[in-house]
Amino acid sequence: MEELLRALVLGIVQGLTEFLPVSSSGHLELAKWIMGDDSLAAESMLMTVTLHAATALATVVVFRKDILDILRDLFQFKWNEGTKYALLIILSMIPAAIVGVLFDEALEALFNRQIALVAGMLLLTGVLLFLADRAKDTEKSVGWSDAAIIGIAQAIAILPGISRSGATISTSVLLGVDRSKSARFSFLMVVPLILGKMAKDLLDGEYAGTVNITALGIGFVAAFFTGIAACVWMIKLVKKAELKWFAYYCFGVAALVFAVLLIR
Repeated sequence: MEELLRALVLGIVQGLTEFLPVSSSGHLELAKWIMGDDSLAAESMLMTVTLHAATALATVVVFRKDILDILRDLFQFKWNEGTKYALLIILSMIPAAIVGVLFDEALEALFNRQIALVAGMLLLTGVLLFLADRAKDTEKSVGWSDAAIIGIAQAIAILPGISRSGATISTSVLLGVDRSKSARFSFLMVVPLILGKMAKDLLDGEYAGTVNITALGIGFVAAFFTGIAACVWMIKLVKKAELKWFAYYCFGVAALVFAVLLIR
């Protein structure tokens, strides 16, 4: 029962924080730390990948019309808006893919309860969100140089505690891209990256420990439905320029974690 409850909590945390700009990886590490989950990254990898698969599916559900439009344009086999958008997404994936392949083992070590690192990166996330909240709104679309820079932000956001959506949306908005278009690009660009990471881990056989199918199922369902709700909510919040409240939240969580670490 304890393992099932832990899976439910982790699923809800993943579903909310994958889309809200407060770092899903950082909150998963904090949740495991609070619940006394001492499993190493390799041992909890299957649950982590399952939760990310759920939020990837949630993204597909929310943006199903956009994805179908892009695929329809792609299969016309000619230059059009869908083809250009797909290539922009591929360009944005390159930095994170390079970092993931070249520094895989070093990155895995950062996900073994490096709580101080998480708190520090949450502070950085808060600063980015605060700056983006003050940026002027425009009607600009994502361009080639924008996609490359946003992709670098996504690669940096692999670090636990830096929000991927927060980093990519903030970077996009600071580059002058329309807020709604920034959120749309941020959420769509991560789907193929997650699927690629899942395929790599499956081929590498990096899953260790016993497998509890029920726990995985509970975590998946919780992450999927909370992810849909959080994604829709986040799109509305970005349009209204209300990112500063998430900045204050990141500052508060980071301060609380540092305080607990000092006391201990």
